[in-house]
Amino acid sequence: MERKLRTGEWNTAQGCLTYAVNEERVEITGSRGRDTVFTIPAQIEGYPVTGIGKKAFLGNKAVKEIALPGTIRQIDDWAFACCAKLTKIILPYRKMELGQGIFRDCFSLAQIMDGEAEGQGKKMTDVSYLMAAAVRALDAFYLFDLETAGNEEWFARWDVRLRAVMETPDAEGFSKMLLCGEEDYGSRENNLDHYMGQQRRKKVRLAMCRLMHDTLLLPKDREMLTAYLLSHRKGQETEETWQVVLEEYGDDISYYRFLTEIGAVDKENFQAMLADLGEGHTEMKAYLMEYYDSLRAGEDPFAAFIL
Repeated sequence: MERKLRTGEWNTAQGCLTYAVNEERVEITGSRGRDTVFTIPAQIEGYPVTGIGKKAFLGNKAVKEIALPGTIRQIDDWAFACCAKLTKIILPYRKMELGQGIFRDCFSLAQIMDGEAEGQGKKMTDVSYLMAAAVRALDAFYLFDLETAGNEEWFARWDVRLRAVMETPDAEGFSKMLLCGEEDYGSRENNLDHYMGQQRRKKVRLAMCRLMHDTLLLPKDREMLTAYLLSHRKGQETEETWQVVLEEYGDDISYYRFLTEIGAVDKENFQAMLADLGEGHTEMKAYLMEYYDSLRAGEDPFAAFIL
């Protein structure tokens, strides 16, 4: 005799998860409340939680992190789509059925972590960031391959896609956007210069992501990505490298260290960068000033002592 579908609610700290039980399996069907972190239980009513249903978290405005149990075997269409603040997903890197648009318009998604990886060493940490970038910015959902993620071929496929994006002309797609009416007539997005600037920002984000998570990165790709970032540092004709760091990672010192490591801070642009930082960002300014002092000291052993 076929078991009837049964529904219920699983209480969370500031809301609940809705679920359905069918054939001794549980599917999460929705979420309500103000929780910023969801840890999906492995069992509900004694049955394994094996699926995340269609649109289960669609448009959730509060959630920042979701952890899925190792029992998950299926994620349906648009399950996490349009979660604007979602930054991290934790799930098992194993075969499962995946629907379309799972992470559509999750613009803040930074990590897709393997919940069963022990220790999360550099390699798997790098994979978690690159996996998120693949679905968020590379338009390469085929790289959301939980069975091969982290092997040599997966990294190679990621880099092939990255090179294709980096080599795409900045103006490509602009005419199609206008013809398809994807933006309102007369809006800033209809301006070619603005469009090209946004394309450069996209490339900057991707280049920084790969260089900062550089497992199995080929020397020729490292050189190409570094050269791109330097060509758009502060003081160049276009400054998207600096603009992305300042506007999107303004108080994350790891990005300022990264800029100094690749040579994007120099004697010519240092003062202008400090001016852009304004009255705030105290720690960032202190770091840049210390780095600048080291540059001066490298030229003249006594320069650092001259006020």
